[in-house]
Amino acid sequence: MRQLLVMTASDLRQHVRDKSVIIFAVLVPLALMYVFNLTFGSMESIELEPIDVAVSVPEGDELAGALVDTLAGLDAVQVRTTQTDEESARAMVRDGDAALAVVVQEGFSQGLAPGQGAVVDVVEGETAGIEAQVVETVVQAFLDRVNAGTRAATAGVLTSAGPVDPAAVAQAAVHSAPAFTTTEGEASTEQLSFSGSLVAGQAGLFLLFTVGFGVLGLLTEREQGTLARLRSMPMRPGLIVAAKALTAYVLGVVATGVLLTVGSLFFDVSFGSPLAVAVLVLCVVAAGVSLVFVVARIARTAEQAQIAQSILAMVLGMSAGAFFPMVASGLLGRILDLNPIAAFMHGLGITRGGGGIADLGEPIAIMLGFAVLATLASRLVPDRGAAA
Repeated sequence: MRQLLVMTASDLRQHVRDKSVIIFAVLVPLALMYVFNLTFGSMESIELEPIDVAVSVPEGDELAGALVDTLAGLDAVQVRTTQTDEESARAMVRDGDAALAVVVQEGFSQGLAPGQGAVVDVVEGETAGIEAQVVETVVQAFLDRVNAGTRAATAGVLTSAGPVDPAAVAQAAVHSAPAFTTTEGEASTEQLSFSGSLVAGQAGLFLLFTVGFGVLGLLTEREQGTLARLRSMPMRPGLIVAAKALTAYVLGVVATGVLLTVGSLFFDVSFGSPLAVAVLVLCVVAAGVSLVFVVARIARTAEQAQIAQSILAMVLGMSAGAFFPMVASGLLGRILDLNPIAAFMHGLGITRGGGGIADLGEPIAIMLGFAVLATLASRLVPDRGAAA
């Protein structure tokens, strides 16, 4: 045990003195977090600005007036309506005094009679944005409801003996309570925010690079000839591999913990119980170390191993959603769920929602199962570097 600890401590001192480890394991991922959050963080929540709408409606047309009341009462976006005549409404849009003009033509209610048409013109200005699209959607929904009332009136004319007023039925349809209602809800508590996904994803992605500094040192020492001298010392050969694995594990745990902690402070995100998060970190680092050992076995040189490690890290990181959310279903979705980085992010989503260690059974099982399978593979795969 003393020999194992001595070799591990020596490797850790060497890596700490190597500035590239600190730069690539901590500084680069933090810089990427900052850049991505700065670029795409505003997409997480969109604040709608108030919009000026010029409205022209026929005088005395109650149904057209209901459209104006609907726009003025919107909760999603503040609509400042200005009622004027058609020519002035269009002029306000041209001059930039209004982002949108809604012009209800004369005879709107009367045009609802069967065989006739009711016209509403919507004119967009150069300053129209997403707020204008919201208003247009509301106008279309209002007209759809009016049309539904008109169809009901037409059916009444065909099936009843008495006369039916289409405009009255349409107005009743507009003012009546909807048959279906929607209520605002919240996203699942097991989902990370955009900033949270960014921090967790970058921590998981660069974990695979960080543990490589420890494991792939076997190949470097083999090329430099120091591995043969270590094996000539009076100790079990397995201690050398164990020391590299322990070094990689310590580097991975420390770097991932630092990234999660600093990322949480920088981007104001929380991952829940520190103890549960620590368990997830220990499990995902175990999966990362075991995977890099497979790379070390199949690569002939340290350069080949670094290339293979980079490819695997990018594939696993991107498929887990380290940069952008990935959504897949069916067989592909089940395969992506076996990704240890995806399981790590899923586990952090659970802890963020208030879950504890007892709720982390699935992600822990995926990460530890991956670690076991990769460890077995590293024992069964021929060591191409030694054969060379």
